[in-house]
Amino acid sequence: MSKTIKLNTGRSIGAGAPCYIIAEIGINHNGSLEIAKKLIDEAAAAKVDAVKFQKRTPEICVPKDQWEIMRDTPWGRMSYIDYKRKTEFGVEEYGAIADYCKSLGIDWFVSVWDVDSVDFMEAFDTPVYKLASASLTDFPLIEKILATGRPLMLSSGMSTNQEIEDAMNLVFKFNPDYPVMMAHSTSAYPCKPEELNLKMIPTLAAKYPTTPIGYSGHETGLATTVAAAAIGAHFVERHFTLDRAMWGSDHAASVEPGGFQRLVKDIRDIEIAMGDGVKKVYESEIGPMKRLRVNINEPVK
Repeated sequence: MSKTIKLNTGRSIGAGAPCYIIAEIGINHNGSLEIAKKLIDEAAAAKVDAVKFQKRTPEICVPKDQWEIMRDTPWGRMSYIDYKRKTEFGVEEYGAIADYCKSLGIDWFVSVWDVDSVDFMEAFDTPVYKLASASLTDFPLIEKILATGRPLMLSSGMSTNQEIEDAMNLVFKFNPDYPVMMAHSTSAYPCKPEELNLKMIPTLAAKYPTTPIGYSGHETGLATTVAAAAIGAHFVERHFTLDRAMWGSDHAASVEPGGFQRLVKDIRDIEIAMGDGVKKVYESEIGPMKRLRVNINEPVK
């Protein structure tokens, strides 16, 4: 059985804890703190556990040969590096996000994409660091996160079994009891149902029995994410947007507020419906039983 990882916000992820549900805002705020706050409002209304953003140092994460490629944006035509700078939040914005999430009782954290971003985020005392699928083979970044001691949530999209093993071995070599989690994922946007491969969730759980296993989904629709929770995902995340038609690369594969409310409700209903596996006759069954069941000790009329 997997261990339960206790977060510094009071919530837990793992065996015995409710599925930890994450609304991945990512860069769907389009560089606007106002939009970010609206997304946080809607996520809190949907009763998610956490919202997640993405933190990059553009000068590190954008290849130099792409810096001057021109791009049409909501702010006009500009170079790709300037566009990435425009969408990146700084100290002031993340400070406001921290205060806003605290006021609403919702966790928040980020996917960090480079070593400098870890240094930047350490000022905010977030409960988890997420490592995106694209960074699973970035060992210097993983080692930087491990040095903080904060729980680490890995994502396994676009990765082979060997690459997953190598990343997990790096963590376990650093500390066999490190608070690490692994999310099954397929890095296609949006992802076709036949490529979701949800059975990887129990496969990973069997391979790493002490590690909370989750699901990071990029599909359209909600049923498959609900299914992931039903078959054992300890946490799930989906991209979140105010409107799938908004400008930006991730909106089309995101879930809108009404959808996220249904997603959370369906997962919580499933958790309740699972019960304890012990057969019993419920009080609500007594009336139908008296009306419908034949008493073998009395003659049938």
